[in-house]
Amino acid sequence: MAFLPIEIDADIARAFTLPADVYHAREYYDLQRSRVFSRTWQVVADAGRARAPGHVLPFTLLPGCLDEPLVVTRDDGGSAHCMSNVCTHRGALVVEGEGHVKTLRCRYHGRRFALDGSFHAMPEFDGVVNFPAPADNLPKLPLHNWGPLAFTAIDAAMTFDEWLRPVRERTDWMPLDTFVRDDATSRDYVVDANWALYVDNYSEEFHIPYVHAGLSDQLDYGAYRTEVFEYGSLQLGFAKPGETVFDLPRGHPEHGQSLAALYFWLFPNLMLNFYPWGLSANVVQPLGPSRTKVSFISYVWGEELRDKGVGAGLHLVEMEDEEVVESVQAGVRSSLYDRGRYSPKREIGTHHFHRLLAGFMNHGE
Repeated sequence: MAFLPIEIDADIARAFTLPADVYHAREYYDLQRSRVFSRTWQVVADAGRARAPGHVLPFTLLPGCLDEPLVVTRDDGGSAHCMSNVCTHRGALVVEGEGHVKTLRCRYHGRRFALDGSFHAMPEFDGVVNFPAPADNLPKLPLHNWGPLAFTAIDAAMTFDEWLRPVRERTDWMPLDTFVRDDATSRDYVVDANWALYVDNYSEEFHIPYVHAGLSDQLDYGAYRTEVFEYGSLQLGFAKPGETVFDLPRGHPEHGQSLAALYFWLFPNLMLNFYPWGLSANVVQPLGPSRTKVSFISYVWGEELRDKGVGAGLHLVEMEDEEVVESVQAGVRSSLYDRGRYSPKREIGTHHFHRLLAGFMNHGE
C-alpha cells in the first residue's frame, strides 16, 4: 500500500475524518507502531513494585504492538532505571523473571551488567579490540514517576513535562502519591476493534445521550465541554443537582461548579479519569489492526465515595462503549464507506486526535 499524506483540515467545520483504511489495514497498523507508539510515552504499570535495592522487574512494552523487552531495576543507591532487557552480546534476554539480584547476568554466555545497565564483565573476551565500548552497555530509557504511575518511551517526540503538564495543572491539588491501587476493581477488557476507534469514541461527547442512558441521568449534557491542548484533550463532566461532585479548592478553574469528572486523554492511548473517589487509568493497548486490550487500573483516594456519582458504574459504561465501537469496526470495512464529518460542538476531541494521529503517521511527529 502506498502511503499518501492524510490531511485533516484544521477547521473542524470543513474537515473530514480519518480514512476508513486506517482502522483496519495492516499497513497502517505497522506504520503506527513505528511512528506513533515508539515515539510516545507509555505506562509501565507495575514499576512501583521495584522498591528495594536489587529488585528487577522484566516486562514487555506494549505486547502485540511494540513487543519491546525491557526491565526496571532498583540499584543499591535506591535509584530506579528502565533499560533494554536484550544482551548486547548476542541478543538473549538478560532478566527472565522478577527477583532480587546483585548484578544482571545473561545466562547464554555470562555477560554481566550493573543494575544501572552499564557493562560489568564478560568471560573469554581477552584481546577484543576497543572493548568494552559504550555500545556494550544496555540501552537506557527514561523513567518518570507521576503519582501512582510510571512512564517510559523508546524515542519520545515530546518531553514528559510537555505531555503531562495540562493534567498536572488541573490535578496538582490532589494527593496523588497517596492514591492506593485497588486490584479488586482493576481489570482488562479485550475489544474486537481498532485501538483508534476506541480513542475516537472516548474523545467525543456526542454519543453520551444515545449510548449511556445511566450516565446521562447524572451528567448535565448541556454544560459538558471539551478542551484541547497540544498532546491531548480534557472533557469536563458537570453533575445534575444532587449528584456527588469534587470539593475543589479555591483557585481551581472550576471552583464553585458541580464538577463530577475530569476525563483526560493523552496522545496516543492513555485515559486518566478523575472522580471524587480517585483515578481510573485506562491504558489502550493495540493487539492488531482489529483487536485491542484496554486495562482499567483503579487508584482510590476517597473510599467512601467509591460507589457514588458518575464514576460508580464504570463496567456498565465500558460494555456500552465496547458494543458500539465493535459495531463501528464492522462498518468501517465496508467498501461503501470512506470518511465522515465532525460535529463542531461535540467532536472537538476526536478532530484533535485525528490531526495528531495523521501528523505522526505522516512525519513521525
